[in-house]
Amino acid sequence: MIGIGTDLVELDRFRRAMERTPRLLDRLFSADERAYAERRRDPTERYAARFAAKEAVMKAMGVGLWRFPLRDIEVVRADSGQPSVVLHGRAADLAREQGVTGWRLSLSHTATVAQAVAVAL
Repeated sequence: MIGIGTDLVELDRFRRAMERTPRLLDRLFSADERAYAERRRDPTERYAARFAAKEAVMKAMGVGLWRFPLRDIEVVRADSGQPSVVLHGRAADLAREQGVTGWRLSLSHTATVAQAVAVAL
């Protein structure tokens, strides 16, 4: 294991950020992430869990926010529903430099918070 990261996101706070800044979703999420989230009447929990995952990945790599664009971290789902991480651009370069060859990701949410745990292998 190279690193572990975790993050919590309050759903109401994230919902307000989405309402205040309409372009936020385009800056943070890939087209596939947005399409997945928007299948729900209220996509907030899915967006918040994915944002938590992006922050957890950065923590697992030991870097701060905005070291690379958050869209460089993409949360994808296997046919089974299991989430995983695909890195692009500068995030992928940094992971390679650190020797990261794989990821484990766990997402969870309640009515009020979303949580992610990322392990860099």
